[in-house]
Amino acid sequence: LCSASLSPLCSLSVGTKAGYRLFSVTAVDKMDCIHEGVECPDVYIVERLFSSSLVVVVSLSMPRRMNVYHFKKGTEICNYSYSNNILSVRLNRQRLVVCLEESIYIHNIKDMKLLKTLLNTPSNPSGLCALSVNHSNSYLAYPGNPTIGEIIVYDANNLSAVTLIQAHDSPLAALTFNASGTKLASASEKGTVIRVFTIPEGQKLFEFRRGMKRYVSISSLSFSADAQFLCASSNTETVHIFKLEQHSPSREEESPTWSAYVGKMFTAASTYLPTQVSDMMHQDRAFATVRLNMFGLKNICALTTIQKLPRLLVASSDGHLYIYNVDPQDGGECVLVQKHRCVLFEAHFATRVTDSPRQATSLHFASSLTLPSLFPGYSEDGGAQKGEVIPEHEFAEGPVCLDDENEFPPVGNQRRDWSSRRRSRRAHL
Repeated sequence: LCSASLSPLCSLSVGTKAGYRLFSVTAVDKMDCIHEGVECPDVYIVERLFSSSLVVVVSLSMPRRMNVYHFKKGTEICNYSYSNNILSVRLNRQRLVVCLEESIYIHNIKDMKLLKTLLNTPSNPSGLCALSVNHSNSYLAYPGNPTIGEIIVYDANNLSAVTLIQAHDSPLAALTFNASGTKLASASEKGTVIRVFTIPEGQKLFEFRRGMKRYVSISSLSFSADAQFLCASSNTETVHIFKLEQHSPSREEESPTWSAYVGKMFTAASTYLPTQVSDMMHQDRAFATVRLNMFGLKNICALTTIQKLPRLLVASSDGHLYIYNVDPQDGGECVLVQKHRCVLFEAHFATRVTDSPRQATSLHFASSLTLPSLFPGYSEDGGAQKGEVIPEHEFAEGPVCLDDENEFPPVGNQRRDWSSRRRSRRAHL
């Protein structure tokens, strides 16, 4: 019905009218439905903790209530109710973050206790936010201003503000961290430029141009496991993959070409041009692209490795998962190798940034936080104030034991997947 979340670990979670479904993609031609939950209908948020048995669900019938389940045991761990509709949920092995339009709640995932309440955050009607999956580097990012693209970065482990990033001139539309939590990618509502920043410093590393002809709605951003590639999907028919590499001038000097000569001319000329024109000339274009057979539909994307080869996964609001081959050496047009049906097409089916209970057409993402003396939305209370959390919770009786520690992602091993296979891919093909 309303939501889908896609993990680089080849895990897909889909909200439907009947409840929710969890899928696992173990091979290009094999997608298994490992669980179908019917505890509550009309699920518009479903988030699974990596490949573990913990899943968080929010239903349109009770949009202010978050239910946490151990789906393998068929039991509810706990539930929380809030003063307003839940717009997004993010989680890692340490923290569970709930985003409302003007407040954010940070829970300890081990016992689900509320650790921090960030009140009066800048208006965030789409629930845009991002949480690093690396629990030892657990940064939270969310909009710092409703009218321009400011990003607040917050340390969810130490419960302290980190930095404020002036990312875009327009309001934010998408945010994502890399696997280690050391890079943050962002896009604005214009959708023409995607930027990558260092974390926690907030320095700009890369700037990519998605296009100039039209403004688009970026629906998802996702890094590869080694953070060497970044993919972006939107409401258009094109998915872009960018390569995060610093260009070396020495190569051009060793093997001079016409394009290198022209490039140097543009670089020299850019010093005399207006800043906006100069910036545009220095922006990198897509390394690889995918042409979807659809236009105007919401979708989400992820870069992963399946059967030892780099793949791009695209989950679309038409109810399908598309799998493409990616050439990490030469890029270019990606080739569709498989198409799986997740659910029968439903008019309300949407993507990870789920449909809002209030406004069915809005996208949901979220981002960072800032210093208490400089930025809005910082609360020292560490708990509920002014009835922000309604005292109708059923708390976990003790520490949450999932009995499947081996199901969490081996982040250290995952990070080297793409980089180690770049040169060997052609041999596999």
